[in-house]
Amino acid sequence: MQKVLEIKNLTKKFGSITAVNDVSFSVEKGNVYGLLGPNGSGKSTTLGMILKTLNPTNGTWKWFEEEPNDNSLKRIGAIIESPKFYPYLSAEKNLKIVADIKEVPYSKIAEKLQLVGLYDRKDNKFEQYSLGMKQRLAIAGALLNDPEVLILDEPTNGLDPQGIIQIRELIQKIASQGTTIILASHLLDEVEKVCSHVVVLKQGKMLYAGEVDQLNNSYGLFELNAENQEQLIAVLNQLPYFSKINIKSNKVEAILNHEISSSDLNKILVEKGIYLSHLVKRKESLENQFFQLIQQNK
Repeated sequence: MQKVLEIKNLTKKFGSITAVNDVSFSVEKGNVYGLLGPNGSGKSTTLGMILKTLNPTNGTWKWFEEEPNDNSLKRIGAIIESPKFYPYLSAEKNLKIVADIKEVPYSKIAEKLQLVGLYDRKDNKFEQYSLGMKQRLAIAGALLNDPEVLILDEPTNGLDPQGIIQIRELIQKIASQGTTIILASHLLDEVEKVCSHVVVLKQGKMLYAGEVDQLNNSYGLFELNAENQEQLIAVLNQLPYFSKINIKSNKVEAILNHEISSSDLNKILVEKGIYLSHLVKRKESLENQFFQLIQQNK
């Protein structure tokens, strides 16, 4: 697939502090990439460099297979700070200012307000908007010139649960229309729900870059229960298929280190006199995979 972004050995130092340390990854067209890591991991610094608001200490990057330039940056929409609009102007009037700056026709404004679900509130002043509405208006502004790439830095930060859901649904909607999205987040749940690919950063170092589903070679896990839970755990511990067995929400969680089907496991347990009341095979959560990765790279 076509690469819209290719980063090689990107490094940024602030005095004695290395904020980004020799990071390399690429972004392919049409996907949603998450930069995942705790605060201070280098996510915002990485975005700042590829948007040319920060100068790198070392390394290179290309947008659309060419050196970054004013023309390539026009093909990118970005929100890396809190939305900044005139509080006493309406949403529509604020977007007219953005349209003038981006040299796009006003006809785009209604289209983007419809997309972000704010058309019916276009005449309301910006100061009357909730935080989630302000963020959606900022996304409308970033999309006015139909960029090929949309960059978002912590897009749900500070939002209430309803606002978070609305932003996530909007990201998925924008991505479904073919826009490549790069978002920075410290929220595992956010990346798992909206991203196809993830780049994991810790203290400026890249620990993983690839598909979310392939974050590790996990075989998944079983969620089980039986009338005699202690006996179930004892038998599971005797089997060679599991790396770890936990109690979670009053159910037994058995993490696999070998492949085995639900029917084969159930058959083995029945032969050992254990009759399950609950058996579900799941993919291991991104949370479990993420923390395993962090532990391996201490």
